[in-house]
Amino acid sequence: MSAPLRHSNSSHSVAEPAPLTAAAWYATIAGLCGSLVAIGLARFAYTPLIPPLISAHWFSAGDTVTLGAANFAGYLAGALLGRPLAAGLGNRLALRLLMVAATAAFFACAFPLSVTWFFVWRFLSGLAGGSIMVLVATTILPHIPVARRGFVSGMIFLGLGLGIAASGTLVPALLRLGLRETWIGLGILSLILTAVSWFGWPAANPPPAAHTATTHHHAAAKTEWSLRILYGQYAANALGLVPAMVLLVDYVARGLGRGADIGAACWVLYGVAAITGPVLTGYAADRIGFASAYRGALLLQAVADAILAASGNPWLIGFATVLLGIFTPGIVPLALGRIQEILPDSHVAQRAAWSRATTAFALFQALGGYGYSYLFIHTGENYGIIFLCGAVALVLALLADVLNSVKRQKRRAH
Repeated sequence: MSAPLRHSNSSHSVAEPAPLTAAAWYATIAGLCGSLVAIGLARFAYTPLIPPLISAHWFSAGDTVTLGAANFAGYLAGALLGRPLAAGLGNRLALRLLMVAATAAFFACAFPLSVTWFFVWRFLSGLAGGSIMVLVATTILPHIPVARRGFVSGMIFLGLGLGIAASGTLVPALLRLGLRETWIGLGILSLILTAVSWFGWPAANPPPAAHTATTHHHAAAKTEWSLRILYGQYAANALGLVPAMVLLVDYVARGLGRGADIGAACWVLYGVAAITGPVLTGYAADRIGFASAYRGALLLQAVADAILAASGNPWLIGFATVLLGIFTPGIVPLALGRIQEILPDSHVAQRAAWSRATTAFALFQALGGYGYSYLFIHTGENYGIIFLCGAVALVLALLADVLNSVKRQKRRAH
């Protein structure tokens, strides 16, 4: 494989990297379709559907929350099962089947036969999402030149931002046709995206690295600490993002007394910012390296959470909303790129590490959702404390990164 990205930055400072081939572009588009269907739509489109599900008497309020949690549980399972699925079926077939499963779940949810029926399909959509998140980039990026991986990674995870934006625009438009029609509409869109991606996935798995197993073991021993720091950072990043995912609209509408319309407009702003996130962070990483870009992302997210905790100024709230919107999907290519920097010589080791990182993020995202809800209720709906907790988690993640960097520099000096 090519040299790590951090060694290639200087060599590409004069000449622009070679353009992507047609096959690389098609694979990139397939990856975007995968993240849009399995994460962007399957997860984020559910949020604006919660009130209609309750008001249409499909399910009680308690059941609706439980059904939302089913997707998180499925996502955790998918993060763990992605690698075994690819090992047994091959990357291409596994990704095709997972896209079909996510699509089928949309159509199945158009028919509320029972809570169990709905739970199973929401769980399956989450499982497809977690598995695709583990497989999509690690299937495509080994076939992409190193100097273009930041850009391609950003394009792949652009689907997350598009899904967030669709949750505030497309879903409300579909709901005017009816609740069942909304699920079917999402299913049709997912079916189209599945068809578009069908032949885009790389036909062959990435070539194995030329190094021996002993070399891999030795490299893993040297980099294990850096990987553990990254897993902790990524988990803390989930704790930093969940407050905005859960409470931003309610904070603006009720906490600041701006009303539901301004709250909804704030969510649209969050979604528009999310569209730009993966591309912006990928672009930055190609130029300054993934380590520096991720460090900057942690700092900016901490600032945004601190603003929401301390200020009700509408301009500052808008600024914080844009920052958090950018980094909600934007941190994904940064974390994956850090793994590729730490483990530059083995796509197998990269996929294993990315699976663990995704699992850590999913676990703490779920724990954060329930933990913040408990704290919110038991502090008399104190929004500031929740956003402050998110800021503290991000600051701790940044400090861990800085201390690890200092430790590495000391080792080099000795």
